[in-house]
Amino acid sequence: MNRREFLSTSAAQALAPKRRPNVLYLHSHDTGRYVQPYGHPVPTPNLQKFAEQGVIFRRAFSGAPTCSPSRAALLTGQTAHGSGMLGLAHRGFSLSQPERHLANFLKSQGYDTTLCNVQHETKAGNVPSLGYQRILKTQSNRGPHTAAAAVEYLNTKPKEPFFLSCGFFETHREFPVSGPKEDPRYTLPPAALPDNAAVRQDMANFKAAARVLDDSMGSILEALARNGLEENTLVVLTTDHGIAFPAMKCNLTDHGMGVMLMLRGPGGFLGGKTCDAMVSHLDVYPTLCDVLELPKPAWLEGYSMTPLMKGSATAIRDQVFAEVSYHAAYEPKRCVRTERYKYIRNFGDRTSPVLPNCDDGLSKSAWLEYDWKHRAVPREELYDLVFDPNEANNLATRRDSPPDLADMRTRLDRWMKETDDPLLRGPVQAPHGAQVNDPAGLSPKEPVTVLP
Repeated sequence: MNRREFLSTSAAQALAPKRRPNVLYLHSHDTGRYVQPYGHPVPTPNLQKFAEQGVIFRRAFSGAPTCSPSRAALLTGQTAHGSGMLGLAHRGFSLSQPERHLANFLKSQGYDTTLCNVQHETKAGNVPSLGYQRILKTQSNRGPHTAAAAVEYLNTKPKEPFFLSCGFFETHREFPVSGPKEDPRYTLPPAALPDNAAVRQDMANFKAAARVLDDSMGSILEALARNGLEENTLVVLTTDHGIAFPAMKCNLTDHGMGVMLMLRGPGGFLGGKTCDAMVSHLDVYPTLCDVLELPKPAWLEGYSMTPLMKGSATAIRDQVFAEVSYHAAYEPKRCVRTERYKYIRNFGDRTSPVLPNCDDGLSKSAWLEYDWKHRAVPREELYDLVFDPNEANNLATRRDSPPDLADMRTRLDRWMKETDDPLLRGPVQAPHGAQVNDPAGLSPKEPVTVLP
């Protein structure tokens, strides 16, 4: 190429419109942080490789550790109650403004929007209202079939820019039975649970589900690279909330609201970085707006994570909030977490566990054998996360509770008022036709009440 040709080519490149990054959103059910990149003995080599290429957020939290509300918080950038999603979509709850969904927003900005398998923000027949222009067909909701459909889509080298949401049923219960790679004899139970044969088997089965998830996500990431799409695609890889074990999913401890969150691609999300700053799922939407150079909608309540990547900030928030209203049954509670403390307030009149909000399984049965049903649930909980990271020693019930208790109460009250939490006006009513379990029951599989 002579100098004139070089200059002509350079000028053409300078005048060419900048390619807007694609977005691949990979999300699982009920995984928490129980994967290899977070140090747990749950082999997920593809996720480990991904973490080493991108950025892993060690302290990322769900906005609501129950399935639909958590996804609504991430995909609208609002609190779960701000989005109207106070319970499960398949049980009759819905977004009050689906036009705020990320897929709708990206579609309005020229993105080609596609859904592959799981979404939990609306009923199955209402998916187009979220903004998806295309829904990929899968043989089942299981990982290999989900991955096959997504790989086939990527092999077409889709029109750019695209937004592909690929949701996995794994690691939701029921788990597959563990195989030779997940020997329960050498399996460590989650920190909140006793080390016995039943819990070890339960965790081994979870590891089998995580293996399927890892293989499936890995095949999609490989297809992204093989088709030359990797460099210009921001990949967001996360889950909705903690694992489906007692005291985790649907709970406001870090076991319940702590999530894996890893990003790779444009915007500084490269190079095997580790970020210890507290972030929330609510921060994903504004981050995407920054990376994609799109205007931030006025309703967003989170903060962009790009300053953490640019090095212009070491923190973007000094507190995170989370909530539960309905899962299988009504269990209203709210929390605020700072660097040092976790404060949880339980509303309503129950003083014992809402057992339908814990999925059935070997670990649940193990706790029920020891009269879990009658264990007391305090009105207030305060934990020192430095000296009590497992959140087992409730300081709020002590006569010598720390002075920080008053500050944490004030923080939560302020947030509830600023976000117009309906719980301030009394018990939250489920919508007409919603299906709810009796909070005094034992299982989410028990008969439900359909509300008038």
